[in-house]
Amino acid sequence: MTDTNAGQDGPHLEADTVVLDAKGLRALAHPVRVQLVGLLRKYGPSTATRLAERLGVNSGTASYHLRQLGAAGFVEEDTERGNARERWWRSVHRTTELSGRDLADREPEATLAYLQSVAAAHTLRTQQTLNELQTMPRTWHGTFDMSDWALRLTPEEAVALRRELRAVVARYRRDAPDTAVSSPEGAERVTVITQILPEPDAPAAPSLPSGPQEAEGSPTS
Repeated sequence: MTDTNAGQDGPHLEADTVVLDAKGLRALAHPVRVQLVGLLRKYGPSTATRLAERLGVNSGTASYHLRQLGAAGFVEEDTERGNARERWWRSVHRTTELSGRDLADREPEATLAYLQSVAAAHTLRTQQTLNELQTMPRTWHGTFDMSDWALRLTPEEAVALRRELRAVVARYRRDAPDTAVSSPEGAERVTVITQILPEPDAPAAPSLPSGPQEAEGSPTS
């Protein structure tokens, strides 16, 4: 999904950002809806039929989820493009923000479903890039990166790290369906996915006794 922020960074939001409330959270707690919003933000207005082809679902399914997204205020009809036979849809916002702990505490199941949908969209996007990596222009081969670093931080340090990462990304040119013509030659769409995954320590496993041991039921030589 394009520009989905699931952190708790407070009020520093852009004008084209939607901050999820309970209704919006429940509306997006479905992977197809997360992907539909992402496609409209990436490619611009489209029809249910074209979106369904991209997602590999039938047009009826896409139409149903678009109507649900419309009722929740995430998409709207593009009446300038539509006609009697074909409805066009466009995204209302450029980014989505899940901020504050209160909503997650009030709607734990919807929050988990939404985050799982976002994670599934990220996984799909990564796999699509991997599938296309060998056919990409050679100039882009060295740009691909999949890294992880294990850090030991306090909660406050983790929040500071997230804010610093966002600040770095914010310095670069944002992508939108209408920015290609004004971008420098050679510029292509690049997706940056950041994940800060807390892994609180589990209780230490009991230490193993010293000396040779045989597992119960294991064969002996």
